[in-house]
Amino acid sequence: MKGYIHSIETLGLVDGPGIRVVIFMQGCDKRCKFCHNPDTWKCNVGNTMTPKEVLDFVLKYKNYFDNNGGVTFSGGEPLLQKEFLLETLKLLKDNGIHTCIDTAGVIGSDEILDYVDLVLFDIKALEANKYKDLVGTNIKENIDFLDLCQKKNNKLWIRQVIIPTINDNISYIKQLGDFIKKLNNVEKVELLPYHTKAIPKYKRLGINYPLDGIEDMDINECQKLNNLLLDYINDKNT
Repeated sequence: MKGYIHSIETLGLVDGPGIRVVIFMQGCDKRCKFCHNPDTWKCNVGNTMTPKEVLDFVLKYKNYFDNNGGVTFSGGEPLLQKEFLLETLKLLKDNGIHTCIDTAGVIGSDEILDYVDLVLFDIKALEANKYKDLVGTNIKENIDFLDLCQKKNNKLWIRQVIIPTINDNISYIKQLGDFIKKLNNVEKVELLPYHTKAIPKYKRLGINYPLDGIEDMDINECQKLNNLLLDYINDKNT
């Protein structure tokens, strides 16, 4: 069994707790207008590795992350390679390594979640029509996966990209806060500022950039919205 790997980052600091090996897997069924990795969309291309080869690679860096970090599978959408991911996760857990997936959710991932210590859950939009417009797929799979995480009691980090003119407003932040308040095991909430650094990738790949004309989200303004969101979530009177 082999998985298709786009790239590997050996000293990741933002995709889960501690220092992490971040494995970017190839293939994605979504077409988010703000995607910064369009080069990961195609399935069944890229470098291939077996679960054992992934384990051997990770073990070389275990001294760096030891008990504070681990391995994060990102993409692309890592859950599209379910069999490979499941077997790799089992090997990592057998070797005492903390595991994490960065995902927007794919149904049929029940057993995989039994071997995942943390889910970085990417919220794209909260309403079905807006989700469809922004992502290109149905929100139901996204919500069903989140429901499964709740059922299995998985720990969650919630992430949301903030895009000027689309969701950079107080109304949406409160809507997001109401959504998060209903979830269990949320350990962290992050608003990520939208950026346009991926535009050169789109040009090289010959793909039209969907959000052409929208400027980068101001980092300070994004942080203000993040603070507002956390205050709203923690306010028991709202």
